[in-house]
Amino acid sequence: MSTSPMPTTTTAVQRQLVAEARYELIPLKNVDAQIAHVPAGSSVSVTCSPAKGLQATLDLTAKILDQGYEAVPHFSARLTEDAAHVRRLAEFCRTHALREVFLVAGDAPEPVGPYDGVVAFLRDFLDTDHGLQRIGITAYPDGHALIDRDVVHRALHDKQALLAEAGVPGFASTQMCFDVDQWKRWAAAERAAGFTLPLHLGVPGVIDRAKLLTMGARLGIGSSMRFVKKNSGTIFKLFSPTGYDPSKLIAPMSKVARDLGIEGLHVFTFNNVEATAAWQRKQLAKLS
Repeated sequence: MSTSPMPTTTTAVQRQLVAEARYELIPLKNVDAQIAHVPAGSSVSVTCSPAKGLQATLDLTAKILDQGYEAVPHFSARLTEDAAHVRRLAEFCRTHALREVFLVAGDAPEPVGPYDGVVAFLRDFLDTDHGLQRIGITAYPDGHALIDRDVVHRALHDKQALLAEAGVPGFASTQMCFDVDQWKRWAAAERAAGFTLPLHLGVPGVIDRAKLLTMGARLGIGSSMRFVKKNSGTIFKLFSPTGYDPSKLIAPMSKVARDLGIEGLHVFTFNNVEATAAWQRKQLAKLS
């Protein structure tokens, strides 16, 4: 994902965000066919869930790299066995010349090792020879269903502090966003509290309501899906008969992107890449 300067007009901002959107893929049986629809030059994020495990993430990351894309694997703290496992993950980053990874606590009910969350994992990971240029962390504008909001807030700032101490640039990518006003309030409050890392806005790709609920509940985005179910009446008003249109969130957020430090888009495709790529092409033509 580019770190080029943000344009000065809202339309240009929206176009840059859409053009440089990062596609999230899930290690499922249909993923090979979906990779073919990812636009050339795109950055691809690879999920990690208890259902599939870390090795599936690494395998798909290697496959995506072999096809010429930039790949950004998700490393789940709660699926990491021990410090030796951390070192093996760092070695994977180095041997595959990765530029970025994205760290998540993960939805595993119990950690398989000593890492209950990202802070402890990150502390050990930063002591390795990982060779990365940037490390991404999670952010929760709508809160986390299982963790107190104050704890989530402190962890966000603790992760930023660890990255700064190690001299490693970072970014924060958010859970799926549906409420523009809530997102803006959260971002403004975190900025006022001293959080300075660039933000990536998490949005669903083009997907119908049924698939959003069934796949999201099954694969790796538990906190976001709990929010979706709790607020389904409001959220589903954003859906058209042909599916969800990410532009309904991206357009208003583009107006505040410069002020709030929104650098990019993280698109939850649910492996519905063909439709999302078609939407991207249509939006870029419209915004040209």
